[in-house]
Amino acid sequence: MQFDKYTIRPLAISDLNQYFDLVERNRKRLEDFFTGTVSKTKDLAATEQFLKEIDEKRTKREYFPYLVVDNSTNEFIAFIDLKNVDWSIPKTEIGCYTDVNFAGKGVTTKAMNLFVDYCFETFDFKKIYLRTHHSNKAAQIVAERCSFELEGTIRMDYITTAGEIVDLMYYGRLKKSKI
Repeated sequence: MQFDKYTIRPLAISDLNQYFDLVERNRKRLEDFFTGTVSKTKDLAATEQFLKEIDEKRTKREYFPYLVVDNSTNEFIAFIDLKNVDWSIPKTEIGCYTDVNFAGKGVTTKAMNLFVDYCFETFDFKKIYLRTHHSNKAAQIVAERCSFELEGTIRMDYITTAGEIVDLMYYGRLKKSKI
């Protein structure tokens, strides 16, 4: 998938070094709400093992990791994933983080809109949802600009890296029916 000067493509094991660099540049920002990523990418060897684990989950259709790549520099500027896949409904949770150098520039909103449409068509999900903390105003803005609707707040729904149990806001977007 391409938009502007960017490509959205699946994350591969061969992306190890650049993916590790993306996480490293943003580790402090990711600490509280990307617990798995932060805890499993402490060094290059751990990151390689993590990529192998998520590749196995992709093979089982349980997890789908993607990158947003700048076509002119080949730099990884964002990460988008589908997790908590429930094929019985079918629905999935979408997660995303953007490199600090690209945050607030509209790239995430464009990527998310394109990617969500792609997921509805490719995987035939009926619903895609995202969860965010009330302090993450950027995620709320992206969700709303991408036609996600606030469905509510689930109390004591997530444990941060620091061990704090926090409430999360749930946003959902339904696949549009074809007329």
